[in-house]
Amino acid sequence: MNVGVVGAGTMGAGVTECLARAGHEVVVVEPDPQMVELARSRTRDSLRLAILLGRRDGTEPRDVAARVNWTGQMSDLSEADVVIECVPERIDLKERVFAELGRVCPPDTLLASCTSGIPVDKLAENTSRPENVVGLHFMNPAPLKDTVEVVRGPRTSAQSLDRALALVESLNKTGIVVGDRPGFVLNRVLMLCIGEAATAVDAGLADAETVDALFEGCLGHPMGPLRTADLIGLDNVRDTMTALRELTGDDHYRPPSALVALVEAGHCGRKTGRGFHDYG
Repeated sequence: MNVGVVGAGTMGAGVTECLARAGHEVVVVEPDPQMVELARSRTRDSLRLAILLGRRDGTEPRDVAARVNWTGQMSDLSEADVVIECVPERIDLKERVFAELGRVCPPDTLLASCTSGIPVDKLAENTSRPENVVGLHFMNPAPLKDTVEVVRGPRTSAQSLDRALALVESLNKTGIVVGDRPGFVLNRVLMLCIGEAATAVDAGLADAETVDALFEGCLGHPMGPLRTADLIGLDNVRDTMTALRELTGDDHYRPPSALVALVEAGHCGRKTGRGFHDYG
């Protein structure tokens, strides 16, 4: 299967690795050469980690790299069977990408978004084929997460949903279907939890270590909300909360000042070495 990925950020790189490891030929659209090199580096590191964790599945890193082609042109997706959009969580940017995909892709191409909160039908409005649009919400890091939140919009056809679930299954992951509302299920709940946890730190109730220790020790969570935010990327969390606030009008999704201050200082979590926690 020929699969296109738009965007080579943390999520785009992770989704690309999942696809290539599963044997799919992948075309990644990313006009920024620095982002391409960073994505390649992240993939190399991720494949080494997979070997250490015993998740290699017989895949050789060189074979994964050989299945990925990089381009700066959306027109190179003109033969894609499926395209997964993985650009930053900004409504206007995603809408422009879907409008362009509607112009360059074949009529039967499945158009999937890795949006973490923007309704699928809002993105589908920018194409002439809303029945082909579906949400594939991978969680970060995509290669290490075994479940994908699959979002069916009100105009997503049964055939498109089946194709999306088959693609997820080909990656040796489980797809769980949910309805189409801002934030879906995961981020509708998770972003509120992260926001309140960050607000507790901002209010001086506890430091980040204490907040996460409570969730891990008292509730049995393998990772507290602030470590989870660091893993997702605090810039991504901020963008997701901003989009949810705009879409819902609910001020509870306003990014808390403690989180915003970290992002503005360049401390975006694990990928930068520091967020709510310090990763050296």
